Parts: sequence; structure tokens; C-alpha cells
Amino acid sequence: MRYLPDSHRTTYADIVGMVAPGSELHEGLENILRAKTGALILVSDSEEVIGLMEGGFHIDTPFTPAALYELAKMDGAIILSTDGKRILYANTQLHPDPSIPSSETGTRHRTAERVAKQTGALVISISQRRNLITLYKDDWKYVIKDVSVTLAKANQALQTLEKYRTVLLEALADLTAMEFEDTVTLYDICVVIQKDQLLNKIADEIENYITELGTEGRLVEMQLVELMADVQDQGLLVIEDYLDDNTKTSKDVFEELRKLTSEEIVELTSIAKILGYSGSMNALEQTVPSRGIRLLSKIPRLPKNVINNIVDAFGGLNQLLDATIDDLDDIEGIGEVRARAIQEGLRRLKSHAVLEKQKGAVAQLAD
Repeated sequence: MRYLPDSHRTTYADIVGMVAPGSELHEGLENILRAKTGALILVSDSEEVIGLMEGGFHIDTPFTPAALYELAKMDGAIILSTDGKRILYANTQLHPDPSIPSSETGTRHRTAERVAKQTGALVISISQRRNLITLYKDDWKYVIKDVSVTLAKANQALQTLEKYRTVLLEALADLTAMEFEDTVTLYDICVVIQKDQLLNKIADEIENYITELGTEGRLVEMQLVELMADVQDQGLLVIEDYLDDNTKTSKDVFEELRKLTSEEIVELTSIAKILGYSGSMNALEQTVPSRGIRLLSKIPRLPKNVINNIVDAFGGLNQLLDATIDDLDDIEGIGEVRARAIQEGLRRLKSHAVLEKQKGAVAQLAD
């Protein structure tokens, strides 16, 4: 989930979720919007906010949508507690620093933007003429869209996600076949990670839509969970297999990759550098051995600590494939039964990889 650029590190989900369908605040805002009265609502009870106020009424009453709607009929701003559960003041005037730059034209929106920049508080402005709800926080601005518009975008994003998921699964199947053949290059690794990161960016976008949709987004959320179920951790496992930088963990690298823009992730050399390899084009052609973590994770009932013990003992997938039952039995956490299960599991994965590769070759010939 993306973060807003503020000193309090308030999440996007916290802010947009507060006004999403299903929330009491959303109901109150919708009532104001339909009545075309307009409103300026400040969600903060900090001393800095109180210092910007002049006049009005001190109410300090529990929040209800009906109360918010009635108070919005007056011209002044409404002040809510930081958690949005109480209405503190109504019909008050706000006087932010006029030297703070604002790109807005209307008085209400200009005041909202300046107050948000000055205090870091969440400010909600409802336009009387344009029939829009706009959120401001620090330098961040967000216009709330109609549910039908957001839902249409979410469904379109789900279709895109499904296509990217298919592409990623195909790339992972190719990688598995190459790992058993010991022909994996850094280029192949970076391509898989690139596809995984693009998939995750789409998933992040859908999560934002789900937040905006509130109670209307349950079906979208169910579809997202289903589509991501078998690919959720695959990128992280690939990083664990091929990370070449002892100063970073796989999670550190994954988060660093997540910060790349869609344009930056297209550059495979950028991915190679983050993994700890040289960023030259020639480096992408080098063969890189797998540690075997991703393949071992596919074997049922094999705990993470046992997988780590296997990788530490053998050092790589090639050595593991040559291991005997006795070799595996000597590793902590593995008995003879589990050793046989590991060997059988790897054999099944190899057979499946060969079969998928043959299917792919036949499909290419048919095309």
C-alpha cells in the first residue's frame, strides 16, 4: 500500500478508508453532496489547528452523519476529532498563512489546501458548484470518484492482472526447466523478477481501488486474493535463490525493487544491480546457479527452517539433485521418510517442467 508524503507516515488506506462507502463519514459527505450545500471539514484536534480557528461554536458531540449534514448548512468550517468520532466545532473560520502557495481558485478549496499544508491535517472540501469531494493532506490532493467509476477501473485492472499472472506463471515454468538443466542466466532471472514486480504494481493499484470502494469492494478483494494466491511470494523466492549481496536480505531487495517506477523496472540492468551483480549488458548473459529455495518450497510439508538447512548443507540446486537419501538424512530436521519425499518431490517437479517445456515447443510450432 502506498504512503502519503507526510511526517506522520499516515497510510493511504487510513485516509481514504475513513471516507470510503460503508463509513459514517462517507454517508455524511454524500448527504452534503446531494444537498449541494458545500462544506469544509477539518479532521484534527491538534493545537496548531485550534490556533487557526476564529469564532464558531464549541459542540464536542459524538459524530453522526445527520449532525454533519445539518451543521454543513452553515457557512463556516466543521472541526472533527483526529479519529473522526466526535464533532468538536462548527461554523468556525480558518485563517491559514496566506503566503502558502495554492493552486486552487475557489475560496473553500484554497483554504483547505493551505490548512493541509500548514498543519499536516486531513481537510475535506465539498464543492457546492462542481459536486466534488476533495481530500487534502500536506502536499497531497485526492478527488473522490463516483463508486461506479472506481468499480469499472478496478474490474479493468483485474483483467490486466489476470493477463500478467499468466505471463508470470509461464516465465516461472521456463525458469524451473532451466534450473534443472543448469542453464539459467542473469537475464532470465531479471525477466522473471521484472514480470513479478509489474504484477505487484497492478495488485497495489487494485488494493487502492478496494480501499476507495469500502464495503462496495468486497467482490473485487475476493478476486484479487484468488488471482494472487499462487504467485504472491514467487518473486521473493526467486530473489532468495539468486541474491548476490551479503549485505542485504531478500526482503530488503524486494522492497528496493518495489520502489522502482514502471519505467525503471523495464531496465533489466537496474534489477541486476539491486541483486548485487554488475549492471553491464554482458553480465546479463552469465550463467547463475540456483540455491533451490523456490523449488524446495513447492514440496509439501517442508518447513522453512528445514529448507534453509538443506541449502546451507548443499550450497546449490545442482549439488542437491546429486544428493543421496543418506546425504539428506544427515541434515538436521530430515529423516529417511522426509528425505525420500524430497527426492520424489524434486523428480515430480523436473518431470512437470520437462512436460511444460515440450508443450510450449509444440505450441510455438503450431503458431
